[in-house]
Amino acid sequence: MSKELPNNQKQNEEVDLIVFFNLIGNAINKVLDFFKGILKTIFSSIIYALKTLFKSWKIVLGVILIAAITGYAIEKSKPTIYTTEMLVEPYFNSKYQLVTNINYFNALISNEEKETLKEIFKVGDDVIKEVKSFEIEPGPETENDKLLQYEEFISKLDSVRAQDYSYEEFLENRSVYAGRYFLIKANAYKSDIFKDLEGGILNSFTNDYTNKEMKRRDTLIEIQKQNLYDQLKQVDSLKQFYIDVVRSEADNKKQNVRLGEFSITSNESSKTREFDLLKEEQKIRNEIKKLEEEKIEQDVIFEVISSFQRVGNASSSWLEKYSIIFPVLAFILLIIFFIAKKIITFTLNYEE
Repeated sequence: MSKELPNNQKQNEEVDLIVFFNLIGNAINKVLDFFKGILKTIFSSIIYALKTLFKSWKIVLGVILIAAITGYAIEKSKPTIYTTEMLVEPYFNSKYQLVTNINYFNALISNEEKETLKEIFKVGDDVIKEVKSFEIEPGPETENDKLLQYEEFISKLDSVRAQDYSYEEFLENRSVYAGRYFLIKANAYKSDIFKDLEGGILNSFTNDYTNKEMKRRDTLIEIQKQNLYDQLKQVDSLKQFYIDVVRSEADNKKQNVRLGEFSITSNESSKTREFDLLKEEQKIRNEIKKLEEEKIEQDVIFEVISSFQRVGNASSSWLEKYSIIFPVLAFILLIIFFIAKKIITFTLNYEE
């Protein structure tokens, strides 16, 4: 009796496992059948649409041909847009004024404020009427440029916050103004007017703020240079003092030389201090040199890396290829129409 109970229990467990696996298998089969049904429906719809298209190939070909002709006619009726680019490097935060003025120019063009535009660009009506728009975007940047910007940004944060702010977050949240270079694009209906627009664009960098920034920088450089020259005078005075010490020691090596609280008793000590003064003088002169280089490198509000071309390039965006876009759209709409027609017919004829 005791032997039969374990056998029955074992058989029941085997039955439960079989039932469990059967349930899993049925569930998997249902899921597979569901996806097979979807794929079959999609495949059937595509086949039906293609079948209908093949049967109605004359209609399809006619619609596509009409769409292509219409697109080509629109392409030819639209004026050709010419474009050229200018790469600039703004200084003293003049980039903010530049972006603002570019948006202002586009607003004037949209509102057809030709007189204001002629006054800004110093050109005639024959040039202004050909201008379509202006664009501005960050210029080319290397990975090193981005890393340097990131390091400069991190250096301004506290140590705790800096550890949590990743390089990817910095690039994602970076402002359009963060770049060093800016690319200005001009679009016009005529190919040879861009040089006439260049002067107005370049004048858009300057305002009272940028002029004050430049003057403030120049003033600070002059103050720093004057301080450094004063330090050089002090170093020269000390050098002369030690030269006198050396001469005195040459006359009497044992004799102490005193100047106020200073006492020099060793020839070796005087030579060491003179060498330190020479190093200090060289350091000061290097700092003066850096200040002068900084002023020379940024002696203007902006630098033009590359200017507008004399003749612009014809725009060739694929979004303007209507002779291609229209036939493709027509073909897609025909497929949708035939599928919708099939669904509507099936629905109307369906009986429960």
